[in-house]
Amino acid sequence: MRILLLNQVFYPDVVATAQYLTDLAAELSARGHEVTVVCGRRAYEHPETIYPARETWRGVKIIRVYSTRLGKGAKWRRAVDFASFLVSCCVRLLFLPRQDVVLALTTPPLISFIGAWRAKLWRAKFCYWVMDFNPDEAIAAGWLRADSFAARFLERLSRFSLRRADGIIALDRFMRDRIVAKQIAPEKVAVIPPWSQDRQVAFDAAGRDKFRAAQGLAGKFVVAYSGNHSPVHPLDTLMQAADRLRAETDIVFCFIGGGSEFQRVKKWAAETGNPQVRCLPYQPLDQLSASLSAADAHVVVMGNAMLGLVHPCKIYNILTVGAPVVYIGPEASHVTEIMEGLQPPHPWIRVRHGEAEALAQQISKLRTAAAGHDRLPPTEVEACYSQAILLPRLVAVLDQSKAPKPGR
Repeated sequence: MRILLLNQVFYPDVVATAQYLTDLAAELSARGHEVTVVCGRRAYEHPETIYPARETWRGVKIIRVYSTRLGKGAKWRRAVDFASFLVSCCVRLLFLPRQDVVLALTTPPLISFIGAWRAKLWRAKFCYWVMDFNPDEAIAAGWLRADSFAARFLERLSRFSLRRADGIIALDRFMRDRIVAKQIAPEKVAVIPPWSQDRQVAFDAAGRDKFRAAQGLAGKFVVAYSGNHSPVHPLDTLMQAADRLRAETDIVFCFIGGGSEFQRVKKWAAETGNPQVRCLPYQPLDQLSASLSAADAHVVVMGNAMLGLVHPCKIYNILTVGAPVVYIGPEASHVTEIMEGLQPPHPWIRVRHGEAEALAQQISKLRTAAAGHDRLPPTEVEACYSQAILLPRLVAVLDQSKAPKPGR
């Protein structure tokens, strides 16, 4: 089959959706499919980095298109960057040969609408991999008013993508329920969580020691937030807990990654002068095991209004390296379901947003409780969330999507 994959980010970018789409593309190519990816030329976090316009990687044909680089300093700048990518993508799709299957992700949000329309014109199958759910996410975050023209317009485009899809991939049951609530047939929606990067990520004792030595973390209890720093994952409670624990000189907080909120975290760290805080950029994939293994506990954050709109995919790699978990978010979520189901129990703590004092106290207790914890991943991670289990299920959705109806 000829399969077209659409997303703004792809190999060699290191943000989460790029990594997952890269894994899928490589698997499809290895199974003999003719795979084409249309994505952006600019690195997501470092737009000054330009990737080649065309490349073939592991049998996958990569076509990268132009976009502006105004940055994330203001919403209008980000909107222009997204719009320029979408226009370039539309132009490029006009000249592609017919595809049998089109799969669209959600970066930027309207890419699924473009994919659905192109699949309709080709009379091809369309699959929708919902990595985050917009415009619902933008409304919940306060970026859009629910009754605004923009929100209503984007909602119509979102429903078009959902209705046209032959197969929809939701990341957890909360997201599935959000999708079905829009009058989408439940049988079209498959729940497939993102897999742990277990082919690249494992506990690395030597890498841990090397990373900790390089960052001045030897002898410290390291609490890390690693990944995308976004308003949908509010970090205020964690930052306030770090302020309360600044006298505990053996506890260090590491913020590793990027995103629109990363600069705010860096500014806060500089203004407070807290010597127990480190801010580090995204780590290359070949060093991810070392950086994840270096932490003694990892933080997972879920915004109160974001249940079913975004997915806490960092939980899988955290468990793969066997690290204790610090969860900040709603009482019931995908994270709590995972952690409560682990047998034997895995070290973790949880608080709600705003409970900074309780979080500080629990981190102090976790420092003692985790001292004798071995760094073996829970058996459920490999059995339920490994790449070997979940990636074939995703491929099956593409293979088994119903054939398009006449006139579609």
